[in-house]
Amino acid sequence: MATETVKKTKTSAKSKSAVKAQAGETEGAVKAAPAVAEKKAVKSIPKAKTVDVAAKITPTHAEIAQLAERYWAERGWQDGYAEQDWLRAERELLGVAS
Repeated sequence: MATETVKKTKTSAKSKSAVKAQAGETEGAVKAAPAVAEKKAVKSIPKAKTVDVAAKITPTHAEIAQLAERYWAERGWQDGYAEQDWLRAERELLGVAS
């Protein structure tokens, strides 16, 4: 049995680009087009602003205390309802339906 050895020759860079040019594509155009399109797409997307929603919704201790004291005053400074006044003030400031 005889085996035949075939030696492959390297194709030069010029001949590879010439073949691509004949096919209608060049190396630079193929690589540059997606990058340009990608950069344009990124620029058109507006940047999102991060907002701490919990901080905007959560009332401070002082705000709750002030409103609870107002409810206490509306009842004529009557004792025994401090917890109810506090919880009512929290619900009111959070916007939770009772």
